[in-house]
Amino acid sequence: MITHTHSITINVRDLDEAVAFYVGVLGWEKRQDSNEAGMRWLTVAPPGAQTAFALSVNDSPNVSFATGCGISLITDDIDGDVTAFEQKGVQVKAAPETMPWGDRATWFSDPFGNEFFLVPPAS
Repeated sequence: MITHTHSITINVRDLDEAVAFYVGVLGWEKRQDSNEAGMRWLTVAPPGAQTAFALSVNDSPNVSFATGCGISLITDDIDGDVTAFEQKGVQVKAAPETMPWGDRATWFSDPFGNEFFLVPPAS
């Protein structure tokens, strides 16, 4: 039986730039950073999170970094997170707004164009 998700891959242009954003700006943890057989495996995660994000460089000309990654992140303080993100220069799409289902939510982007949906826990 599958018990949880190990990791989700996010495409980035540069691993060190990605670490600077996810760890340095968002305050996430760097979980793994190894280089074996010429392949670097790097994961980051919000502090205490069970699921990590694998950062992957994709040099294919067919990859668009502006398509987003479709990842939702739960927050217990959406207004505080948005304020902190904006103070750190993170691109927040708009102030949190009430969605049709009743929760306040918004989106933010990493430097590579991946959009993340920020929403409170299900009530």
